[in-house]
Amino acid sequence: MAAFNLTTSETSTFILMGIPGLETAHMWISIPLFIFYVIGLLGNLSLLYVISNEQTLNKPMYLLLRMLALTEIGTSTCVVPKAMWIFWFNLKDITMSGCLTQTFFFHMGSVMHSAVLLTMSFDRYVAICNPLRYTTIITNARIAKLGLVGLIRAVLCILPMPLLLQRLPFCANHIIPHTYCDHMSVAKTSCGDITVNRMYGLVITFLVYGLDLIFIALSYSLIFRAVFIISSKKAHQKALNTCTAHISVMLMSYPPGFVSAVLHRFSQGIAPYIHIILANLYFLIPPMLNPIVYGVKNKELRDKVCKYTCGR
Repeated sequence: MAAFNLTTSETSTFILMGIPGLETAHMWISIPLFIFYVIGLLGNLSLLYVISNEQTLNKPMYLLLRMLALTEIGTSTCVVPKAMWIFWFNLKDITMSGCLTQTFFFHMGSVMHSAVLLTMSFDRYVAICNPLRYTTIITNARIAKLGLVGLIRAVLCILPMPLLLQRLPFCANHIIPHTYCDHMSVAKTSCGDITVNRMYGLVITFLVYGLDLIFIALSYSLIFRAVFIISSKKAHQKALNTCTAHISVMLMSYPPGFVSAVLHRFSQGIAPYIHIILANLYFLIPPMLNPIVYGVKNKELRDKVCKYTCGR
């Protein structure tokens, strides 16, 4: 217990280095990252505003879009402001409690994001494979309950991460070569055994995200089977169009996330700054593009947005 107390007292502050190897370019790198963040923030806030103020959009699909927007705003906002302080003002210090808090909320937001995408695939499955019962199966109350289950799952899955980090001994090395307190980035600064941290991170990656992807793939296999049974080409196109936005969002979210997680553990021979830049783009690109994707693909939403922006 004495050793644990000594360890925590000595590591009251960590140093976030930003992007090691590219320190001289920090200011230039910050410009596109900040622009991506602002565009994503404005896009998702606009989406929330329009959906909240239009009674005709009080539907399960738009409730899911609100959940998606909230998770994307939360995930990016818990990381980007601190990263900008590093890039612009060279303020690299972060307290241990602040670091662990950032770890928890960032990873919790990522797991919740995956849960929302899974629920969206279920929504699309019912809409295409069982359209006559859609309004009775997919209700706002049911979507809200699924969202709550997803939130509880995210909290329970991620809560052990800061607890596992807190038990580690941090000797002299308080430097985190990253722009934010990612679970494995913090664990690697420890002079103790981080095998449990590595294993738990992999379990979350493959058991949570992997299972979500399996269920999403199952939903879409049933969707495509149902679509190809339809004889009408026009009905074919209409059914597939209802899924394109969701598929686009998944392609922007899952592959970069898996690449980032794998590089963290098996990144020998890869320049660290490549992983760090990819990790930052992972939570900046989807929030920036998702409102655009849904705005383009969803005519009802596009018309409502135009009502506010174009004054008609």
